[in-house]
Amino acid sequence: MRVTVFTEPHRGASYDDQLRFAQTVEACGFEGYFRADHYQSMGTDPGLPGPTDAWLTLAALARETSRIRLGTLVTSATFRLPGPLAVMVAQADQMSGGRIELGIGTGWYEREHSAYGIPFPPLAERFDRLEEQLAVITGLWSTPRGEKFSYDGHYYPVADSPALPKPVQAPRPPILIGGMGRKRTPQLTARYADEFNLPFASAADSAVQFDRVRAACAEIGRDPAQLCWSNALVLCCGRDDAEV
Repeated sequence: MRVTVFTEPHRGASYDDQLRFAQTVEACGFEGYFRADHYQSMGTDPGLPGPTDAWLTLAALARETSRIRLGTLVTSATFRLPGPLAVMVAQADQMSGGRIELGIGTGWYEREHSAYGIPFPPLAERFDRLEEQLAVITGLWSTPRGEKFSYDGHYYPVADSPALPKPVQAPRPPILIGGMGRKRTPQLTARYADEFNLPFASAADSAVQFDRVRAACAEIGRDPAQLCWSNALVLCCGRDDAEV
């Protein structure tokens, strides 16, 4: 079992707060530091001092740490175009010496989209876009140097891309997909993911969803043992009751 720390900086954390935390995580021997990718706190909490961008933060942390894995749990596919996201993640992977992981999902929090002018299509379209993003990102990373990548996508067509830069990790940074979706989430996991994660789920619900993912792997002839299986759990900590 590997234990990483997951944080939600949109609830109120500056970059300096995250830097101190990530360096403490590394000093304490944890596997990694993962953070949510949100631009607004939930409910009425303003989340002061305000949001920090996940990939800008992780790239900076990559230069201030030396061992821990760094990633998103999870990036919203609505926030960034797949080509630029592939460049960002590859560059962060270079900056970290090969310690980056890409967690990615459909996006779900409509209020943060309207608050920052980000389109928020219906759920079916968000899954379609996520599938195309996964195809483009993995295609760009897997294209050999010196060759071009093209993709006939409905939302994200790509023509003659040089498919650069390349990440340090080979064949690519690990891709994490998660959630309780009954059909498309398991299918996309089986096809593209290296890790499957369930956020804040009970043991019983986890078992049911893990079985769905295993069945999706069987449908395409993939060994489920190739996947890492994980859960996000809640632990609150602080120096005193007020800080907690």
